[in-house]
Amino acid sequence: MTAPPMPGSLSTLNALRRPRLLVRAACFGLGTYNRNRDLRVRLHLQTLPSPQRALSLLIEEEARCEAGRRAGDTDYNVRQHVELLIALMGEARGLLRHSTSSAETSTHS
Repeated sequence: MTAPPMPGSLSTLNALRRPRLLVRAACFGLGTYNRNRDLRVRLHLQTLPSPQRALSLLIEEEARCEAGRRAGDTDYNVRQHVELLIALMGEARGLLRHSTSSAETSTHS
């Protein structure tokens, strides 16, 4: 059985290269990620977007944060960066879970 195709945002996320310490901190926080609570705050939204849209928005926001980190901006916030990475990982996990269950459903139909 082959894996379902990876949506564009997931392949973009898979290509990200970030410092190991940031990634490890995000992995540590992933267990407490709650989409309903955290995504609205992180994206400043009243209603939750689709997982694909959320991932796209988070990728854009994280890219801005990463640019600030690389440039040494004084307003760079490592906590915010880790929270973005946690949300990215959480949304990617949810999207992969959804893609996998959709693929399994279509093969059993």
